[in-house]
Formats: sequence, C-alpha cells, structure tokens
Amino acid sequence: MRTRRRPCYPRVFGTSDSACSDRKRKRAVGDPASVRGDHVGRRLRVKESDLFDNLPDDLVLCILSKLSATASCPSDLVSVLLTCKRFNQLGLHPLVLSRASSKTFAVRAQNWSDSAHRFLKLCVGAGNVEACYTLGMIQFYSLQNRRSGASLMALAAMNSHAPSLYSLAVIQFNGSGGSKNDKDLRAGVALCARAAFLGHIDALRELGHCLQDGYGVRQNVAEGRRFLVQANARELAAVLSTSKAASLLSWIPHGPSGSVASAPPVHGTGAGCPLLSDFGCNVPAPEPHPANRFLSEWYAVRGMPAGSGLRMCSHAGCGRSETRKHEFRRCSVCGTVNYCSRACQALDWKHRHKAECVPVRRWAEDNGDDAENDGVGEANDDVMMVES
Repeated sequence: MRTRRRPCYPRVFGTSDSACSDRKRKRAVGDPASVRGDHVGRRLRVKESDLFDNLPDDLVLCILSKLSATASCPSDLVSVLLTCKRFNQLGLHPLVLSRASSKTFAVRAQNWSDSAHRFLKLCVGAGNVEACYTLGMIQFYSLQNRRSGASLMALAAMNSHAPSLYSLAVIQFNGSGGSKNDKDLRAGVALCARAAFLGHIDALRELGHCLQDGYGVRQNVAEGRRFLVQANARELAAVLSTSKAASLLSWIPHGPSGSVASAPPVHGTGAGCPLLSDFGCNVPAPEPHPANRFLSEWYAVRGMPAGSGLRMCSHAGCGRSETRKHEFRRCSVCGTVNYCSRACQALDWKHRHKAECVPVRRWAEDNGDDAENDGVGEANDDVMMVES
C-alpha cells in the first residue's frame, strides 16, 4: 500500500533495486513472456473499450427501424434480434415495431406458432396498422375469432388503411360472421368508396361493379365503367413502376376484326392476367397481400372444418372462406366457382375462369331451398360474368 508521501511498509531485506532494474531491462530487451503479456493486456483493453457499446441507443434504433421498414422477409429482422442481447432489446422497441413493413411479419401458415402470435400482438401494441390488418384477418377467418378480428381491422381502418377498409366492406356485403340478415350493402359501399378514394385497386373495381349493377347504390352504368377503367389503369401503373416492367408487360395483338387475340405467355412470370385486354395490354396477376397468402396456405394445409360445408373464394389470391353455408355468390353461368366479391370474380374471370366456364342449364343445389345466393333469379346476389 502506498500513501501520498512514502511507502508505509518497510522494505523487505534481500531485495534490491537491481532486481527491479533487471525486470525493467528484460522488458526493454523484449522478453517473450513480457511481450506476450503486453499483447494480452492490450487485447483486453480493446475489448473493454468496444466502439459498438459506445453507440447511442437512438442511433441503433434508427438503424433497426430502417431495417424493419425495408425487410423482405421475417428472417431479416429475426436474425438481427438473435445477434446479441442489446439488439434483442432494442429490436423489440415500439419505435422499431411500429415501422415494420407487412413483409416483416409475413409468417407462413405452416410456421404459425404462439411466438409468432405474440410478435404480431407486440406490433399491434406498437401501433403498426399493417400488423392490425394481418392479425385481424388471421383471427377473423383462420382462428374464427370474429369479434377480435373485426375490431383489429376496424382499428387499422380508422388510420385510413385501405386494405382494412376493403376487407370490412366485403364483410358487410356478405354479412360475414352473422346471418344473411346482417348484410349491410350501404355500409359496404361506403367503406368501399373510402378505400377507393385511398387508391385501393380492388375497392375501385368493386365499387365499379356495384354502380353498374345497382348493388347497394343507385345504378349508374357510365360511372361504374369509369371506376373499372380507373382500376385497370392503376393496376397497369403499378406494374410499370416496378424495375422489371419490361419483362412483366406484353402486348396482345388484335385480330383483323378488332377482336383481341389470345394473350402470349409472359416469360419468367408464369401466366398473365389480361386485365387490360380491351386495350391490348397483358399484365401479370398481382401479388397477394401476405395476409391473403396466409389464409390460402392455412386452408391448404389444414383444410376446411369437416362436415361444415363451407367454401373458399375461388380466386387464388384471396384466401377468404365462408363463415356460414352459401355465404359467397356462385357463378351465374356454370355454378362451379364461388366468390366473396365482384372484384375477386373479375380477377379470376380474366385470369382463369374465362377459359373454364361452361354454361349449364341449372346446377344441382347442395341443400335444397336453403341455398343462399344460388340461382339466376336473384340478379343482385349472383356474380355476373362481365369483363371489367
């Protein structure tokens, strides 16, 4: 122990200053043991003064927020959370979760678990509207928790989330989660108009068909046709805005009589969806929302409840299922396909069903006179095969 002035312990006899000088001389000459000790000490000092630990939390939160907003799959964020304890704590911060994109929590149906459910709830608690919509769709259709699912979609709709507004409109049109008498066509048209105002393509198409058919609103064929053309134009603009627009878009030649010839295949993208076939354009089928893809995979893996008699929407990119028997409308020509909305019918008609629909005089009813929305007589409830 050393005081301010001098050592308080007497010097031990037998040790001289020569021993200290020898140790200093060895260290100066470059004794291997001393050099090794210096390197170890230097490495420990560097480890103690790690520059990453000196970064402020707000800077790390800004970086993680940018990562969650641009993530292309859930593993992009999960791999960061597993890096270290600090990333795990800051990665679950409400600021990071509130800015997460829809692809950040685009969990696959076969990987659904309690941990995925908890993560979505954390995103909902952070105020993420995409998480509200995704979890709302999963709870309403897959987990059959209608009240909680509808409230989550309503929470997202109050924040002007267009897909949530459109999904609530589909629920109002079909009376999903209730009986046939629970349909509210006027509310469905109002929600659809709000989503269309925000630029939702399916809502524009649905509103156009409602105006053309007078479904829940006063019939106006010209205005309905204008909405349908606007929906097609927006869909084409969305395709052209991508970096691979040249490979996604193809031209459909017109025949000598002005008729549209068969659409050539779109190379590298699979089958095309000629939504603008009247104008000679062929665009690919739009990519479904992660929530709709989850619903499709959920029923593909688990199937519909045994003996329920419920059907799924025949449009491949929808994934919605009936909540009661005969809730969805059938094709008025062949009666073999079912649609939750006119927008799904228009997409599936252009993409697939136009080549498969075979007229029949009358299809056999599944459950006698209790069938809902079946038959040609109910003009407003049938899905009419009209090109959009």
